Amino acid sequence: MAGQWHEKWLTKRNGIIVLLLIALLFPVVIDNQYYLQVIIKAIIFSIAVYGLNIIAGYTGQLNLAHAGFFAIGAYSVGLLTVKAGLNYWLALGLALVITTVLGLVIGLIALRTTGHFFAIYTLCVGYIIYLIIYKWDEFTGGVRGLIGIPAPAPLGPLSFNTLVSQYYLTLFFLIITIFVIYRLSHSLLGRTFVAIRNSEELAQTIGVNTMTNKLTAFVLSTFFAGLAGGLYASFIRFLGPEISYVVITFDMVMYLLVGGIGTLAGPVIGTVLVTVIVQSLQFLEDYRMLVFGPVLVLLIVFYPRGLVGGYLEWKIKRDLKRKSEQMKSGGRDRTVVQPHHNAKLGSQTEGRKEMA
Repeated sequence: MAGQWHEKWLTKRNGIIVLLLIALLFPVVIDNQYYLQVIIKAIIFSIAVYGLNIIAGYTGQLNLAHAGFFAIGAYSVGLLTVKAGLNYWLALGLALVITTVLGLVIGLIALRTTGHFFAIYTLCVGYIIYLIIYKWDEFTGGVRGLIGIPAPAPLGPLSFNTLVSQYYLTLFFLIITIFVIYRLSHSLLGRTFVAIRNSEELAQTIGVNTMTNKLTAFVLSTFFAGLAGGLYASFIRFLGPEISYVVITFDMVMYLLVGGIGTLAGPVIGTVLVTVIVQSLQFLEDYRMLVFGPVLVLLIVFYPRGLVGGYLEWKIKRDLKRKSEQMKSGGRDRTVVQPHHNAKLGSQTEGRKEMA
């Protein structure tokens, strides 16, 4: 009975409903401004990590310029609202166009390299983006940064001047992002990405245009990085060149590895979990990495596909074990039935002999 109850209620659909309710009720239950700020920041970075998951998790290309595209989205919104005086939503739309166009141009060159050459090339691109933001003082504000970025403009009766309203705004974009990634991963395009990740040569032999598909994945990843950057700019209201630094990219890679690279739930679980743990260890100051570092190493060693990937592997092994046990029990039943069947045949034979 306990097993039946477990299988009846602990389904994927019920789990999604419970998580959605927890996310919607979080600002009501947790009346703490600091926790709310931490979670909003984690949600914004989750959107960027979902973008990284498209190119690194599904296609197998490690883009180390991801923080650079995140910064391009953020600075585009900041410059268009502060210096050009545009409405936030119009600035966000233009920022997405700017980020994806730059992603297309850089991707056309970067994807002519493969493996670690691609990672090194994108690492250089990310550093160039950082230097442009840092050195172009008249345009980006340089090391002084860009201040005075406005909150998102009201949409009808909805305004976004409070933390709670910004929480729901970022949560809305996160849900849209997860839905789009879900549809993508279950489409022919998503399966093509996975085929390229598993074996690019084999994908080419069955007629897949690997360059076009990898470029599509790269541009999509920069789109989500730009979206996250635009939301980050309106939330923090201040931008500095450090948001484009390679350390931010490594943080995103860490979120992805902890949650589960190439999985649907991994980016949000890894980002929220690591962000909350790091914030909880702030009282240790610089020594917090002495605690967090070994935990992270053990996690990578024992769960190389992250927490979600480890759970999926455990679930597959459990299902295979159940099927194996069912087949064995079915075999035993047949061996039990067989003597009875033979006895029945024997009695029928004896009956025929008696009739004869």
